[in-house]
Amino acid sequence: MRHHTTFRQLEIFAAIARLGSFTRASEELYLTQPTVSMQMKKLSEAVGAPLIEQVGKKIHLTPDGQDLAVATREIFGILDRYTMSVDERRGLKQGKLSLMAITTASYFAPRLLGEFSKLYPGIDVSLRVTNKEQVLASIADNLDDLYFLGQPPEDIDVVATPIMDNPIIVVAAPDHPLANQKRIPLERIARETWLMREKGSGTRNAIERIFSGHGLNIHPRLELGSNEAIKQAILAGLGISALSRHALTLNAPDQFAVLDVEGFPILRHWYAVYPAGRQLSVVARAFLDYLLGRGEAAPAAVTTTGNKK
Repeated sequence: MRHHTTFRQLEIFAAIARLGSFTRASEELYLTQPTVSMQMKKLSEAVGAPLIEQVGKKIHLTPDGQDLAVATREIFGILDRYTMSVDERRGLKQGKLSLMAITTASYFAPRLLGEFSKLYPGIDVSLRVTNKEQVLASIADNLDDLYFLGQPPEDIDVVATPIMDNPIIVVAAPDHPLANQKRIPLERIARETWLMREKGSGTRNAIERIFSGHGLNIHPRLELGSNEAIKQAILAGLGISALSRHALTLNAPDQFAVLDVEGFPILRHWYAVYPAGRQLSVVARAFLDYLLGRGEAAPAAVTTTGNKK
């Protein structure tokens, strides 16, 4: 690569590769789109090969672009390790913490970050909330310090630490006929009209396992992409569902009925996850220690998962 490639160009390229968009990269880096386009043109000229191609409205990395994306991550990894050593000498007075979480974690993650930021006001904290597929892709690319997931990935080597209980409860409208019944059998609840998250959702997998373990099947009337959509559908009388108890955090206590169903709540955990090969920064380690010291759960030992398929 020729000498006139700049660090800023690599930073812009890394943002485009991660976000898949010139527009989003320019917004994240507070640059104009023409500036981003011009810098990418200069970077391609410096490399001597096209790095990004546009197909319709989507952009893709060329093979040379993919190689540069890997090299750029290594460069930024080296710089992160250098920054980490500086942070160690400086203590926890300042530094950066980059977190990513699945959407359900948005009910509690901001509160945890707020508490941590009060303890360490000099630390610059960022949190991105997105769907499970994007979180898993980010883990595979080793882009953030820690990830909040309800279920550790099975095909990536990670260290997964349980940080909080995540009970799954059966939720209905407050005027549902079963609202005040005790010990409702699974066979009875299976006959209800169910609303479910999309296939692949950790919560949905847990629900289906408990019913199939008793030889029962439930056929959802609607599949919805978010807990908020499911809650609105429940209140509209379209059916019942099972959700993380955390999904009701912001609702009034009497807004939903929590049904007393055999086998529920399903006891799960929230996990703080990071790639097995990643060395945690001083700041990320301090945040993980803070989570474990809060006493909201009795965490098991840190576990490494990742059965390669």
